[in-house]
Amino acid sequence: MPPPDAAALIDWPADFGTRYAIFVDTEEEFDWSAPFSRDAHGLSALAALPDAHRRLVARGAAPAFFVDYPVASDPRAADVLRAILADDPRVAIGAQLHPWVNPPFEEPLSALASYAGNLPPALLEAKLDALTEAIAAAFGRRPLAFRAGRYGLAPGLLGLLARSGYRLDSSVRPGFDYRAGGGPDFTRIDAAAWRDAVIELPLSTVFTGLLRRRGARLRAALGAVPRARGVFARTGLLSRVPLTPEGVPVAEALEAIAVALGEGSRLLNFAFHSPSLVPGHTPYVRDGADLARFWRWWDRVLDLLDRRGVRSASLDDLLAALA
Repeated sequence: MPPPDAAALIDWPADFGTRYAIFVDTEEEFDWSAPFSRDAHGLSALAALPDAHRRLVARGAAPAFFVDYPVASDPRAADVLRAILADDPRVAIGAQLHPWVNPPFEEPLSALASYAGNLPPALLEAKLDALTEAIAAAFGRRPLAFRAGRYGLAPGLLGLLARSGYRLDSSVRPGFDYRAGGGPDFTRIDAAAWRDAVIELPLSTVFTGLLRRRGARLRAALGAVPRARGVFARTGLLSRVPLTPEGVPVAEALEAIAVALGEGSRLLNFAFHSPSLVPGHTPYVRDGADLARFWRWWDRVLDLLDRRGVRSASLDDLLAALA
């Protein structure tokens, strides 16, 4: 994916300040190591969502939930989210497309087809329509924000989102390259938001270390040398740090936040998957100790943001600032 033109970059309003957003991939739980399946999944982990929401809101956060088709189409799952919506006016429901569990089912099950941007345009549009209508029926509002599952964005998808009434996409994961599985390459993209057919608000990835300004290109070159990336990370030369509690030690996250703020970032975009709220459903939270570590991560990160005067931004706050 090419970087955006400089003229398309977002110039955040002065009164927006420096903010952070939390977008939750609100989805079914499944075995991440197994082949893709239409039906080998569950929704039990969603029962942990209300308590997680309360914990984050108590710290001043305003999470938005990117809901996929299995969640939106299940009455009990939708009830969980409707209760959260009734309690918190800042909550927003966005859409997340997992093609392999989102009708219509015309494509073969494969890693390639799991990236939405690889689907034929007519099939992609049909899946997006089914997802959008399921969310509108479940929650009485059409979603305005979108994320492609597995970050499976392709340029044509942004225009399709605009035609479907979406205003913001957050599918780009800067510094990551998914070409090995048939997905997109985001190594030429940084974390700055830009205007396209819709607003593109990338997830936050921060490069830290003495060579951080060479970022993704240097890291890509290091991939050709066995263990070079690990050596550079351990010696403080270059680390790639996505802002998520999943697989990222808190010390690295705190350093990345300090670097991003020091370099003038106006918005930090955090994310995690809802199945991580219950042990055993993702590779990141396998047991109770991992779950305790997950919440300690958020405590430390939110403490730092509070000390630095970085306030939360709801989806409505973001759209208002971008209008």
